[in-house]
Amino acid sequence: MGMKDQMQDKSRQAKEKAQDKTGQAREKAGERIQQGRQGRQGQPQRGSQNHRDIEDTEQQVRDRFNQDYDA
Repeated sequence: MGMKDQMQDKSRQAKEKAQDKTGQAREKAGERIQQGRQGRQGQPQRGSQNHRDIEDTEQQVRDRFNQDYDA
């Protein structure tokens, strides 16, 4: 096996190792998301009124801002 072949083999191995780590990280993230969703099933929806239509008038936006941040 020549030097070029050895370098290509090392490169391929490093690439496969990186892909394995990426796959493992994605699996872990998916598990965490599932755990988070399961933990919130019994809780009421917080902030549901924050999902408002984005076509509000400027006055409606100002009123809502003043209501939310009333000093």
